[in-house]
Amino acid sequence: MKALSFIKKAYICSSGYSYTNLGRLFLRLFVGIMLIQFAVRQIYTFDAIAPGFPGLLCMDSRATLILWIFIEFVCSLAIMAGFLTRLMTLPVFVGMIIAEYHLLHDVVAESPHLLSWSQQGYLPMMFLGIYFFLLIVGPGKISIDYFLSLHLLHTADHEEDELEEV
Repeated sequence: MKALSFIKKAYICSSGYSYTNLGRLFLRLFVGIMLIQFAVRQIYTFDAIAPGFPGLLCMDSRATLILWIFIEFVCSLAIMAGFLTRLMTLPVFVGMIIAEYHLLHDVVAESPHLLSWSQQGYLPMMFLGIYFFLLIVGPGKISIDYFLSLHLLHTADHEEDELEEV
C-alpha cells in the first residue's frame, strides 16, 4: 500500500507541478552556451573562415564575421542573464535565418532531397526554434528582466499583479 501511495504522490509531483521558470532559465543558459561556443570556434579559426564567410549589407566577409561573432557573444550573454531577452533574440534570429539560407542555398541548387540530419543545415533551424520559443514566452521569473520589471512597478506604486497580466 505504501508503494502505491508513493507512486501516486510521485505522479502528482511530476505531472501536476510546473517548473516553467526553471525550464526557461535552463533553456536560456543552454542556448547561450551553445552559441558562445560557436563564437569561440570562429575566433580561433578566424583567418581560415573569414575569406569564405558571406558578406552582408555591403560589408566584406571579415567585417560580417566580426559582426556575427559580436552578436553571438553579446546576445548570448544577455539572454543567459535574462537581460532584454526578447530584444536580444531578434539579431540572433535574423542571423540564423541568413545562416540557414546560405547553408542550404548550395544544397538546394544541387539536390535538396539529399540533405541528411547530420549535416549542419539543421543547426540554424534548431536555434531558430529555440529563439522563437524564447521570443514568445519571455525569460521567466529567474531573470534580470523580471527583477527590473518588479523594480519599475514598485517605483511607480503599482502591484505585482499587473506584471502577471502582461
